[in-house]
Amino acid sequence: MQNKYELIIIGGGPAGCAAAVYAARKQLKTLLILNEWGGQSIVSDDIQNWIGTNHISGSDLAKNLKSHVTEYSGNFLEIVEGELVESINGIYGNFVIKTKNKEYNTSAVLISTGSSRRKLEAIGADTFEHKGVTYCASCDGPTYSGAAVAVIGGGNAAFESAAQLLAYCPTVYILNRTDSYRADEITVNKLKSNPNLKIINNAIVKEIHGDNFVNGLTYIDSMYATLNVDSNSNEAGEAFDKKIDVEGVFVEIGQIPATGFAKDICELDKIGKIKIDPRTQQTMTKGIWAAGDCTDILYHQNNIAAGDAVRALEDIYVHLKTK
Repeated sequence: MQNKYELIIIGGGPAGCAAAVYAARKQLKTLLILNEWGGQSIVSDDIQNWIGTNHISGSDLAKNLKSHVTEYSGNFLEIVEGELVESINGIYGNFVIKTKNKEYNTSAVLISTGSSRRKLEAIGADTFEHKGVTYCASCDGPTYSGAAVAVIGGGNAAFESAAQLLAYCPTVYILNRTDSYRADEITVNKLKSNPNLKIINNAIVKEIHGDNFVNGLTYIDSMYATLNVDSNSNEAGEAFDKKIDVEGVFVEIGQIPATGFAKDICELDKIGKIKIDPRTQQTMTKGIWAAGDCTDILYHQNNIAAGDAVRALEDIYVHLKTK
């Protein structure tokens, strides 16, 4: 068993890194446990909304985050790389964090493990990822100014992405698998009035087309899926295929939070996000905080994750040092 830490931070994305820097500067005895640096943005070729930096690749962002955090490594901050947390046990003031190789004791925990995007299952989706298929309208949307694009999904994230894209794209399609929406009715109705938005219901994306970059997609009506027809094969028949010409495909079909290790100690929502008090970032378990894409906050961005982690750290410091 290791010596007891005041705080253990789990995750190496913008949230975990921001918290680690603040913890070290506040001289909290802290351990940062991460699998890799950078979070899910590491795959992005050109991030244009990281405040203070006009353009940066995901890999360079990861390098910068690592450089900033490791500068504080020393008496107050230890770093364990390449480790995944398997479980958290214990009570307020005395938690045990277990990885594959070790166990660590800590008074407080900050979970900032993020999430991964649910991938589009269609022919060509992997081939054209970062070549027209993208998972972040805020990050990549301006690149498609003046182009026709498609948004895949029927929830709030899909309609909010479409709203952003309508600011600079002449035509935005929303392809929704059913004839109803998971998005709020008021959001749907507001966007429906925009003549540049075209909603296609009951649409299952079959294939992404392109040369070096995306130039279109094929979808079929989802009613044929109920007939046990494989939409990813020619069994559906060309008569059922419908093609639209687009240069960008924005996938908004949900996220998979990296929270499985916390399910027995933190309260999760129905899709696995950690429930928090947004004023303090505290979870429903005393002594555990969470920040970033693994939480149930409404919006998820790198800048939001970093800010939320700083808010959490301020609250953690108050609890450790003044209460």
